[in-house]
Amino acid sequence: MLFIHRTDAGERLAEALLHLQGEDPVVLGLPRGGVPVAFQVARALGAPLDVIVVRKLGVPYHRELGFGAIGEGGVRVISEDIVRSSRVRQQDLAAVEHAEEAELARQARRFRGDRPRVALAGRTVIVVDDGIATGATAAAACEVVRAQGAARVVLAVPVAPPDAVARLRTEADEVVCLSAPPAFRAVGEWYEDFSQTPDEEVVALLTRAAAGPGPASGPAARAAAVEVDADGLILAGDLALPEGAGAVVVFAHGSGSSRRSPRNRAVAAELNRARLGTLLFDLLTPAEEADRANVFDIEPLAGRLAEATRWLRRRVPLPVGYFGASTGAAAALWAAAGAANAGADAGADSGIGAVVSRGGRPDLAGPRLAAVRAPTLLVVGGRDTTVLDLNRGAQRELRCENRLEIVPGATHLFEEPGALDEVAALARDWFARHLVR
Repeated sequence: MLFIHRTDAGERLAEALLHLQGEDPVVLGLPRGGVPVAFQVARALGAPLDVIVVRKLGVPYHRELGFGAIGEGGVRVISEDIVRSSRVRQQDLAAVEHAEEAELARQARRFRGDRPRVALAGRTVIVVDDGIATGATAAAACEVVRAQGAARVVLAVPVAPPDAVARLRTEADEVVCLSAPPAFRAVGEWYEDFSQTPDEEVVALLTRAAAGPGPASGPAARAAAVEVDADGLILAGDLALPEGAGAVVVFAHGSGSSRRSPRNRAVAAELNRARLGTLLFDLLTPAEEADRANVFDIEPLAGRLAEATRWLRRRVPLPVGYFGASTGAAAALWAAAGAANAGADAGADSGIGAVVSRGGRPDLAGPRLAAVRAPTLLVVGGRDTTVLDLNRGAQRELRCENRLEIVPGATHLFEEPGALDEVAALARDWFARHLVR
């Protein structure tokens, strides 16, 4: 099992933990990489999210050998056997503990700020990490959580070696691991994107979770692989239809991207939680992707998007919107303009209900912009100055209801902490307002 990124891993892990929803659980993420995974789990279960800060206590002359662990609230878990066998002076062990207490307090303040810890006494607590190598930190976290009063401890991870999973079953009441490959060497091997999680992202996710869920929040729907027939050309796609979906959003990816774009998938997951269906598909075949000129040939891309929309409508009788990124935004607007013209004779329902552009190049749709009738939201990063100017120019050509939203401090790919979350929330609200009847 290969995960696209931590968001993808968290969504899949959440599905395996839905049986705990009725136990009113608390979700704790191990910093740093475990928090993005835990965020998705907490969101799907409707559970409070917090961070579990644990510091292992290493024997001074052999730091890898832990003689215990400490957690917030003065919790100490000490292995007296290791303390005796190490034959280290008590003052040396105390010095280690004192240093780790200072670091624990620093991390807790950094991640949580002034918010109090979520109370664990008598609760089912789900401890989440992005993966396990040796299992030492996860085991310490389980011990600390139990010492803090948890009634039941569940350890949940996307991937871990089989021997670590077996050992950890003695530390937790339940271990949920999606994949335990025998040929395990490192957690990062099982992710397409395993880039480091900065402290700022942890802080942003915890702050967002503390603020509460958005409107109509629910579990993200799992996407089913489909073959999109675009006028005889078969293109790979992923179709997600949450229960009670009121509309479907078709994604048009930009240059150098595909249906596997982690950014588009993150936005799609947010739309799914708001009970909006999503279709992500490859606008280009692998052979076509090799020629970069194809990603700027907007007219045929728009035609292909329109064909995919017709394919979708034959299967899903719901209002349709477009989400376009980069050059895909131009294709979405071009296709929406064509749908508006077709709708003049076929009725309003044949058109596109709404369009959202993320860091898009709407200017590439040229004279077609004036023909767009779908309410259009343009989202651009505040530091993406060139694209921002192009969007302002394109906005002047639009004759439909439209709005330009600038995400402060964000660059073209919205990689800054919280930036993509803001894009997803803006898109969710725009589609909910203009698509759902």
